[in-house]
Amino acid sequence: MTAEGRTRVLIVEDSAVMRSLLRSVILSDPALEMAGTAADGASALDCVHLQPPDLILLDVEMPVMDGLATLRELRARRHTMPVIMCSSLTQRGARVTIEALACGACDYVAKPTGQQNREAATRALAMELLPRIHALVRHASASRPAPRSLLPIPAPPPPAQSSAKPLALAIGVSTGGPAALDVLLPQLPAGFPLPVLIVQHMPEVFTRLLAERLSRRCSLRVLEAADGMPAAAGYAYIARGNWHLQVVAAARPGAPATLHLNQEPPENHCRPAVDVLFRSAARVYGPGALAVVLTGMGCDGLAGARAVRDLGGAVLAQDQASSTVWGMPGAVAQAGLAYKVLPLSALAAEIVRVVGHLPHPAPAPGFARMV
Repeated sequence: MTAEGRTRVLIVEDSAVMRSLLRSVILSDPALEMAGTAADGASALDCVHLQPPDLILLDVEMPVMDGLATLRELRARRHTMPVIMCSSLTQRGARVTIEALACGACDYVAKPTGQQNREAATRALAMELLPRIHALVRHASASRPAPRSLLPIPAPPPPAQSSAKPLALAIGVSTGGPAALDVLLPQLPAGFPLPVLIVQHMPEVFTRLLAERLSRRCSLRVLEAADGMPAAAGYAYIARGNWHLQVVAAARPGAPATLHLNQEPPENHCRPAVDVLFRSAARVYGPGALAVVLTGMGCDGLAGARAVRDLGGAVLAQDQASSTVWGMPGAVAQAGLAYKVLPLSALAAEIVRVVGHLPHPAPAPGFARMV
């Protein structure tokens, strides 16, 4: 940061129009300043070498060196500044963005489309981008060691761990989520005996690609959720972008619960919302609901985690040091709802310990037909 405390932002974007829009957004915020611009990844690496910025806005599709290659080279050179990808909402743009998020990008923002004029496009971009920049900068500052006099007030003592056997695992995640899921889900073993229900805040074009990528890396089969799917053990279901995901109790004894999608109003400015999923899991599974809150901006998941606890279920949260942003898990931890707050690398082992590694039950009848 500058001596005045402003955050220095490097814009890496091959489109002159988009560079201009991003520059207008940065200059509109007195807490930010321009560190420079670059039209391709190779030029960006030269800028970073000369004077590292505090944060980088990185285009996905560029000549000479694209965003993914640039990001990998940045991390290979041990540059740790936050990177926000600027993505077009296209199949190719989404696919590259998912890879970038899994490889160390902190967040992404969609390039504005459909606005009537430049002013409207700038406003739309600012609404999406500025909160992300400030959340990432705040987290980076909070992650530095603080003087003893400035250490945060300790959270309330954690609740006792539920003694009930878990019946379903529900996961809520946002900023930094693809990278977090890329660590957590592959650590769940083959034969994992629960359905895994996931809300990741993302647009619709992204969620199917995220599910496909994770499925290639996991022992579990990972699917984008569809209405009416059975919540079957050994499968992970990612909420479809722009649709809330709920689990609904089985119509007859012994049958699995089913998934339900709806487009009711957003909660916490989100659709899908973690709170919607967690509340439904608490209703259906009661003390058998195990909820995990991972990295993310805001507090989505807090009310849902409270519902899980109120009905006897258990809650885990990711710790601050391993989170991209400690908003969502921090809210749950500071409310005293999580029985443990753990590094990302330790969460899978704790889940397996609580669940127990049981033989993989056969998929529910009709499952193959429905997927």
